[in-house]
Amino acid sequence: MKCVRKTVKADVPSVAMGDIAFLLLIFFVILARAEDDSHLKWQPANIPKVENLGNSEVSVLINDDHKVFLNGAQIGIDQLSALISKRLENKGTGARKVRLKAHDTAPASIFEPVIEAISAAGGELEHVLEETLEQK
Repeated sequence: MKCVRKTVKADVPSVAMGDIAFLLLIFFVILARAEDDSHLKWQPANIPKVENLGNSEVSVLINDDHKVFLNGAQIGIDQLSALISKRLENKGTGARKVRLKAHDTAPASIFEPVIEAISAAGGELEHVLEETLEQK
């Protein structure tokens, strides 16, 4: 007696494609937020009148513990100039903005070498300040 074998058709389940696309979308959204520095604590210095800076690709932050961060990642001051120049290497004049956010209690021994590193990398320094509100 001869056995008849059934052939099984192998298909890729198309129902799972939507789930995979959704998970990939979430993955890339999380990666896009990897350089966010909104979780770092800092208090800006005050000034009577401020102007809008627009966008910048490079952000240097000195937090309340006097630690230096480049686009949300903690680094040493000695590494700062090389990393900034690497990020700005293909940028033209006017597009080499580097935003500096320094905590209002940061000593000069911390923020002066940071300013020198930004200048050595060819960045155009923009210092972020907070407008002083008049008390009545």
